Amino acid sequence: MMAEQVKKKGRRAPQPEQRTFERNAKGVREMMSIKYDTFDFDGDWYQAFGRPEKRGVWLIWGQSGNGKTSFVMQLCKYLCRFGRVAYNSLEEGVSLTMQNSLKRFNMMEVNRRFLLIDAESMEQLDIRLHRQKSPDFVVIDSFQYTMMSFKQYVEFKERNKNKLLIFISHADGKLPAGRAARSVMYNADMKVYIESYRAFSRGRYIGPRGYFDIWPEGARKCWPVEE
Repeated sequence: MMAEQVKKKGRRAPQPEQRTFERNAKGVREMMSIKYDTFDFDGDWYQAFGRPEKRGVWLIWGQSGNGKTSFVMQLCKYLCRFGRVAYNSLEEGVSLTMQNSLKRFNMMEVNRRFLLIDAESMEQLDIRLHRQKSPDFVVIDSFQYTMMSFKQYVEFKERNKNKLLIFISHADGKLPAGRAARSVMYNADMKVYIESYRAFSRGRYIGPRGYFDIWPEGARKCWPVEE
């Protein structure tokens, strides 16, 4: 009614207030002053991955038999230096093969900082991650067994912004298997491709060398020696 009256008098109707969202826009000076909490990686880990942020999303993928499980166990053990790690074993659960992996990498050394979760649904995991003193870093094995769409993945990620989420994925050739997993690859902060006992950094964090040898002797047999 008011708009019609204004129109009859030849004046423009008042427009809705245009709001700016200042907290979502940052200047260069402000952006450069932000301090991020990063991993103080050293040795081979630094050479491969530099010093990535302690939160976000990592995706690790590769064909079976190339050292993926061995890499993930070594990574979990190393991350225990920086906080508490949870491993949600959706595929294997609490099985003999998982027990053998824990033994092979002497995970008892990090018993107080490493938690193996027996095939917990993503809904249950979400609840766990919002409890007090919840794990800092969580490995989800595998992305395919979560049965999540890319939209569901984004929602899960947004609800857990202060965690490091590490998804393990099956591979189709040299790419993650499935449309959703490939979308996660493009979204992930760290992308780690496993082939012939070597883990290659293909993400936003790359160290001076750019790769990590999972089994050095095996990797040397598969890859040409760098001059």
